[in-house]
Amino acid sequence: MRAHVGDRLVLEAIHVGEPRRVGVITELRHPDGTPPYMVRWLDTDRESMVFPGSEAHIEPPHAPHHAH
Repeated sequence: MRAHVGDRLVLEAIHVGEPRRVGVITELRHPDGTPPYMVRWLDTDRESMVFPGSEAHIEPPHAPHHAH
């Protein structure tokens, strides 16, 4: 997984009833764009460091965003 600042990180729910989470990558920890990432979550406006798993994918900032 490789990302750029401004890309969206989408974490799909892995358990029934959990919401999908979407955040904006605000900082890269490695110059090659590999994890971990600093992410500002759109639902809480808080930032956290994320080590994304298999439920995660990256969307470019200009891609249409579809809430589930």
